[in-house]
Amino acid sequence: MNSFGRLFKVSIFGESHGLQIGVVIDGVPAGIALAQDDLAADICRRKSGAPGTTPRIEADFPHIVSGVFNGITTGAPLTILFDNENTHSSDYELFAKLPRPGHADYVASVKFGGHNDPRGGGHFSGRITLPIVAAGVVAKKIIATKLGGQFSVSAGLVEMGGETDMLKWDELLKTTSKEGDSLGGVVECKADGLPIGLGEPFFDSVESLISHAVFSIPGVRGVEFGDGFCAARMKGSEHNDPIGPHCVPLKNGSGGINGGLTNGNQVAFRVAFKPTSSIRKEQTTFDLSDGKMGSLTVPGRHDVCFALRTPVIVEAMTAIVFADLLKTN
Repeated sequence: MNSFGRLFKVSIFGESHGLQIGVVIDGVPAGIALAQDDLAADICRRKSGAPGTTPRIEADFPHIVSGVFNGITTGAPLTILFDNENTHSSDYELFAKLPRPGHADYVASVKFGGHNDPRGGGHFSGRITLPIVAAGVVAKKIIATKLGGQFSVSAGLVEMGGETDMLKWDELLKTTSKEGDSLGGVVECKADGLPIGLGEPFFDSVESLISHAVFSIPGVRGVEFGDGFCAARMKGSEHNDPIGPHCVPLKNGSGGINGGLTNGNQVAFRVAFKPTSSIRKEQTTFDLSDGKMGSLTVPGRHDVCFALRTPVIVEAMTAIVFADLLKTN
């Protein structure tokens, strides 16, 4: 489905090359100041145009069409729209017979009986994360209001193509681009200022909800909290968190969560993004037109490393989760 949350509910809609994409946010309290300019900073962080990102550049101007009056939220569902303008739909006609390896072209066609919009990846495109970023701004405002400004969430790319030295990233991007290939990356996210006890045991644990939201971002391949997979190679004495004098764990090997509940420490997790599926380098795929294996070189404009644009999306998903938890706890 295209909705997430219970009392703070986010519903996205649209396709990459359709007329518009957007989001409806239900459960926004009345009385919060909100204007188009408030969305600008996070929207710019997601924009393309930097080295290693797609040359498809959109205005990405947010149209707030409901839920705000005189710059203040009304309590009614908040709707934000974005126009799709810089589209080259003809670049995608080839994929009807030669589906891209690693992409949703074929499975989407099967699921929807060929009626899905394949242009630009349709509803499976990373373009659809733009409304999520807008919803994240709203969620951050709600949390800051609820917690008195204590809350902060920040995410950043900490690894690209297996390289953790940021000084080497530019050259890595140039080399990979010349090869017609792509790179993945790892984003680290940290949330501070959360009270103890948010979340529920088992199915609505904080890890479960964050993972659900973050895995919805196209291209995510893994999420780990605190010590993550390294915990499997530790002894209990190494992984366990000593409780400090303020009843907050000292080491934070659990990533700020015990038993599915926030423990007062920083919530910390990492997200693994795959390399961009659409690459110029020749690949092998099945040719649906003649029933034989064929070759494919993907045309069009695509990111060398789309993970560069994802930290703000991870932040948004995290804020959406906690905005809903603060309303339900």
